[in-house]
Amino acid sequence: MQKTSHTAFRGSTNTRFIRIGDVRSRRKFCAARNYAVVGTTTYVGKPPSPPSPPLPPFSPPPPPVALASDFDAQILSELRLRASGSSTGDSERPATFPELIAQYTERAGTVLDASLPYESRPVGSRKVLFDPSRDNNTRQEGAVAMVVHAVERGAQHKLAHCSGFAVTAPGLPEILVTCAHTFEEIRRDPLLQASSAGPDRHTTTSGSFIITGAPSAPVIRPVSAVLSALHRADLLLLSAHPSAQHPSASTSSLPASRTYPISPYPAPPGTRVRAHFVSSVPPTYGADAEGWRPWVGGTWSKWVRGTVLGYRDFAGREAQPGTYDALSHMLFDPPPTPGSSGGPIVDEESGAVVGVMLGTQLQNRIEGVRGWGAPAESIFEMFSLPGLKLKDG
Repeated sequence: MQKTSHTAFRGSTNTRFIRIGDVRSRRKFCAARNYAVVGTTTYVGKPPSPPSPPLPPFSPPPPPVALASDFDAQILSELRLRASGSSTGDSERPATFPELIAQYTERAGTVLDASLPYESRPVGSRKVLFDPSRDNNTRQEGAVAMVVHAVERGAQHKLAHCSGFAVTAPGLPEILVTCAHTFEEIRRDPLLQASSAGPDRHTTTSGSFIITGAPSAPVIRPVSAVLSALHRADLLLLSAHPSAQHPSASTSSLPASRTYPISPYPAPPGTRVRAHFVSSVPPTYGADAEGWRPWVGGTWSKWVRGTVLGYRDFAGREAQPGTYDALSHMLFDPPPTPGSSGGPIVDEESGAVVGVMLGTQLQNRIEGVRGWGAPAESIFEMFSLPGLKLKDG
């Protein structure tokens, strides 16, 4: 059977289509041309090389900001003091990191027996305030905290820190919402893993702390427990022991003025927001240089203006609020600074928290890097629904 094919030539205005089977009969028209011949061998081309640099679906979490060495020393000193039991009784002994890891694993997906109030439009006294010059801004001092996870073994130590914010749930002590990836950073650190298997594990001290208060007089409280964890959303709920300055913090809920209202509804794309950014060194020029003020640990903080860009589902596809789409994560602009992970994203108009910062994501070469966070509705998955009483067992 004779094989035929068609080949088009665009070298002149008189393009000819010639069947290979008729090449001999029409050689006089194309004596100087070479034609493709259909053969029995198939050649597969090599795939294109990946772009440089590669485009990962998710960028790694931002590295911890470099804290001041004296603050590092203060945290490690507090870690040793708490571990020795010199400052607290056995009932208030801070949880070690291995204990927190066990709770983190066992309580993943735990729904607390308390309801988180729906506050999509909080009253004036509950709105998050952004202007530090306002006199009544002091009523929310300490609502945003620094969270530090630390481990020390001999002369070596490792610290990782992030942000968090307090929420209120009737009947429960103080609850802090924060991210989980800095917790995972210490959990997977070789220093902690070696200490659990080594013969001198008694020389290892570890734990987590919540730091609030004025930069000149920080209040350091050890984390007492991991209450719940939502691994797919990179979220944690922590509780803390009281400090000498706040001895009643563990026996009753914090005053409403020191907690943030949480909206159960996703903010539509285009919503103007404010995000609590943290920086080790604030910008010294440009529009971003304004508004930074000293924060705990020798860092600086600012409520940065931004915009909600959209949402993604669990498969990374674009998702729309107000539909049956699962809103796994939210995109926002500008990208957060290192150390801001776990901090709140607040609707500028309503004054309610609509998201939690987690890091950054590289969208593509055109859109560039975007902020990556969890919608505030994910927080409600760790609390009971209003009016629903959980049954034991």
